[in-house]
Amino acid sequence: MADSMMSKAATMEIPINSNGDSRNLAEDDSLEQDLQQVMVSGPNLNETSIVSGGYGGTTEGIIPTSSIKGPALHINTDFLGNRRIPNDGQGSNMHHASSNSSMTAEEATRGVAVEKFDIMKKWGLNTYKCTKQMISERFGRGSRTVDLELEAQIEVLRETKRKYENVLRLARALTNHFYSMVQTQHALGDTFADLSQKSPELRDEFGYNAETQKLLCKNGETLLGAINFFVSSINTLVNKTMEDTLMTIKMYENARLEFDAYRADLEELNMGPRDAVTMARIETAQQQYQIHKDKYERLRSDVSIKIKFLEENKVKVMHKQLLLFHNAISAYFAGNQQQLEQTLKQFNIKLKPPGADKPSWLEEQ
Repeated sequence: MADSMMSKAATMEIPINSNGDSRNLAEDDSLEQDLQQVMVSGPNLNETSIVSGGYGGTTEGIIPTSSIKGPALHINTDFLGNRRIPNDGQGSNMHHASSNSSMTAEEATRGVAVEKFDIMKKWGLNTYKCTKQMISERFGRGSRTVDLELEAQIEVLRETKRKYENVLRLARALTNHFYSMVQTQHALGDTFADLSQKSPELRDEFGYNAETQKLLCKNGETLLGAINFFVSSINTLVNKTMEDTLMTIKMYENARLEFDAYRADLEELNMGPRDAVTMARIETAQQQYQIHKDKYERLRSDVSIKIKFLEENKVKVMHKQLLLFHNAISAYFAGNQQQLEQTLKQFNIKLKPPGADKPSWLEEQ
């Protein structure tokens, strides 16, 4: 009978009219009564029986659990449907412990997912506002906050960085060309020395030319040390010191865009109606506006300070490096070896011994 009622409940269709209500309340009531009857007539979990005869056994082998005295038996079934009875109650305790731990892990996972969803939601909203503000500024429909003095300093810094990058590029090119010349002089000196030994009639001529090339090669290596020091210092100034300041400027410009986006949002809300929902949105927008205003002003102050310190550092570094470059180049082309070596000592430049840059045989493997 229970099977026939469950079949009836499972196959019954409830027609829905255009308003979403049932067209026949009597059928609804009868469905509810049928479901209640199925639940009542179904098996009682508190009166589970143990089948001793196995599958297809007779009714004489059924022992009601209510008639068993002593500690309750926990009946479990494996994945094949066979029932198994644990020796004691520890299996139930372990099952409850694993259930609690799984619930705790599930709650933690759900909390992390909710937190990530909130972060993505805030990021998406902020990106939308900033993109809207950027498009408005591009097409001239939106206003932007401008600090004329700071903007002029930023533009000067970017132009200075471009010029110093050009100096760095040319200095590296000079280093490469001069290194090739020194290597050529070294090879030419070795060739002259070899010919001096093999040509008795021109021994003296080849001899002093070999000495001249070796001397030029030694002075060239000294000048290369000075130029490399110059290139390294300019590279640090351009690609580290200036780049660090430009990164702060980029953060400042992003903060300015966010500040103007939330400012425009607040102004738009203030121009609308003043009902309860709008007032709550205005209060939230006011808080976000103040947060981004504080961030914008803080980064603007950081940029001003960094630009000031960068200018002082740039003058100090370039004064030293330009003096080194001038003295080294002048001494080399004047043939003053003593002055060239003195210039390197003055700026504490130590030359690497020959072959120091060559990798060891282990590194070449």
